[in-house]
Amino acid sequence: MLASFLFCASQSMQIFYPLIQHFRFLAIGAFLLVALGCSQPSNVEKALEEKILHFGLGAEPQHLDPHLSTSVAAHNILSALLEGLVSEDPKSLKPLPGMAKSWEISEDAKTYTFTLRQNGRWSNGDPVTAHDFAYSFRRILNPNLGSQYASMLYPLKNASSYHQGHKAWEEAEVGVAVLDDFTLQLTLENPVPYFLQLLNHYSWFPVHRPTIEKHGAYEKIGTAWTKPQNFVGNGPFLLSGHQINSVIEVKKNDAYWDADAVQLKGIRFYPIEATFTEERAYRSGFLHLTQSVSADRIDFLKEKYPNDLHFEPYLGTYFYRFNLKAPPFDDQRVRQAFCLAVDRERLVDKVLKGGQLPATSFTPPGTGGFSPTPRFRYDPDSAKKLLQSYLQEKGLDRLPPIELTYNTSEGHKKVAEALHGMWKDTLGVEIRLLNMEWKVFLSSVAKGEFTLARAGWIGDYVDPHTFLHMWRSGEGLNMTGWTNNLYDDALQRAEMAGSEEERWANFQTCEELLAEEVPILPLYFYVHLTLRHPTVKGWHPTLLDHHPYKYVYLEKEDSP
Repeated sequence: MLASFLFCASQSMQIFYPLIQHFRFLAIGAFLLVALGCSQPSNVEKALEEKILHFGLGAEPQHLDPHLSTSVAAHNILSALLEGLVSEDPKSLKPLPGMAKSWEISEDAKTYTFTLRQNGRWSNGDPVTAHDFAYSFRRILNPNLGSQYASMLYPLKNASSYHQGHKAWEEAEVGVAVLDDFTLQLTLENPVPYFLQLLNHYSWFPVHRPTIEKHGAYEKIGTAWTKPQNFVGNGPFLLSGHQINSVIEVKKNDAYWDADAVQLKGIRFYPIEATFTEERAYRSGFLHLTQSVSADRIDFLKEKYPNDLHFEPYLGTYFYRFNLKAPPFDDQRVRQAFCLAVDRERLVDKVLKGGQLPATSFTPPGTGGFSPTPRFRYDPDSAKKLLQSYLQEKGLDRLPPIELTYNTSEGHKKVAEALHGMWKDTLGVEIRLLNMEWKVFLSSVAKGEFTLARAGWIGDYVDPHTFLHMWRSGEGLNMTGWTNNLYDDALQRAEMAGSEEERWANFQTCEELLAEEVPILPLYFYVHLTLRHPTVKGWHPTLLDHHPYKYVYLEKEDSP
């Protein structure tokens, strides 16, 4: 009975959703919703006239600062608020002109000269200039800011030297040159075949210098510049409201250079972490889109919502991180044992049931034409022998209980419970499951306060490098404590390679070292399984799950 009316009143939902998130307030929230009644139209029904998209976001983003964010949730919002030098084709994701109306590439493919459009404006009316981009690149690379994504800019000449604190910006001669107010020249260390794709990542987005400096945010985390009343962006939408763990609202930015092409008047992003809750919100007409679907609900949804349920390709890997600084995972044998004891086929077939594929490598096969040799396998007998070798050396009968940390989600819990069973049956290990709210989880992992933690990585561009660069020594996204000079050298050779064959060979070496030393435990390759209302148009399946909002619109669904 409760599920049938829980989301019927959209205004009520916005008021009481933070309460409903806490079970102790569930009965009170439900009572008040009933009292308010369910007679008014749903969000989806009103949206055709209001032109507001209601978007299930999943988790609340840790930051709305493009130089500090690290999540898919952040991307979904920041791509509405900011625009980089290039934008994306909504179907192919081919780079299109963005803040830059054109560009030229040198014969050696190492110098890109961008001509910015002179009608580009910040939301406060200031012109967007080449100086803004140069300032923004300098900010994210500033070692005092501590951006985990700073290495995304390492293709720039001498960027890594500056970021690692070896030289000052001018002394390092970083490959960023402002030729005039509307001409920006970027010089690379080596040719990067995916460079234009890379520019669509939010780490390359500009920030408004006067706003950053007003709030002291150049090298400080957690300032007020990202609050709705302060945020100045250059994208198709403005940040108009933000209620933590409830809703993030954006509205159309009339100062955007291509505002005439934007058909939506606004988007509301709802950070609903519970998959069942998100589904009920969708079925009640509260949401146009969900971020995910529970495996337990696939058969039901196939029958009841065959046109709304979508299985789409998604360039990503679900995996676990080992903490190599914490016993017992400081020993390679234990990591290998845990890896070999996982039956990935059983996991995807019996637990996930959404078309996912077992991960036999870290990089998904076919990424940019690269097909890694399968290396991760199920071998319980070898797993037992490796663990027994470790236990005998340490004089132990069995391992003490191991804590597995994951962010709150039914899906993550199901995977954790499945692996708990496999490890207990094969290795006799007791796993203690610890779930955390998303921001707390991210902070704990970043600080190394975990033993074993779930993770997922969605490609930022269609190239193996987007997966393999993470495990370079000292990389901000590594967070395992693993370092390997052979890996670093192979990755660097791949980055400097003059041929695809040479790149692939070095990427294979990287995959081989990951499988041998096992700092991570790849589990499966993603399929994006979501619910999407038929009135949402201009939303195309893409490998990176990018959907430029200026091409999205709402239209009455076709009559059957």
